[in-house]
Amino acid sequence: QEQLVSSGGGSVQAGGSLTLSCAMSGDISDTTHQGWFRQAPGKEREGVAVISQEYGITKYADSVKGRFTISRDKTKTTLYLRLQSLQPEDTAMYYCAAIQSGLPVALATIFQHPNWNYWGQGTQVTVSS
Repeated sequence: QEQLVSSGGGSVQAGGSLTLSCAMSGDISDTTHQGWFRQAPGKEREGVAVISQEYGITKYADSVKGRFTISRDKTKTTLYLRLQSLQPEDTAMYYCAAIQSGLPVALATIFQHPNWNYWGQGTQVTVSS
């Protein structure tokens, strides 16, 4: 079975840190683009970070650049998002995701790619001032 299971969310005060994890199984482990999205109540889903093995790079939303770090372990089974210097505006449900393998991917529009086909269940991050 192919699935993504996220964990690691919690409640922290501004300036704190968290590490989110996403366990990947099945063919998801063989994908070449994985990422994290977030959605706050009343707001649209926002792309946060992407890691691309095809391009050998990471990409971040301007709002989190320099504070968040995306990585994947060498076994290809776990995706991480390290969140540092958290602020109240970072409060959201965070979702891990992966793009279906074998499809063309352009970095400039990767957050809007139509085939983010694999999604985790979400883990809540709440940051208080």
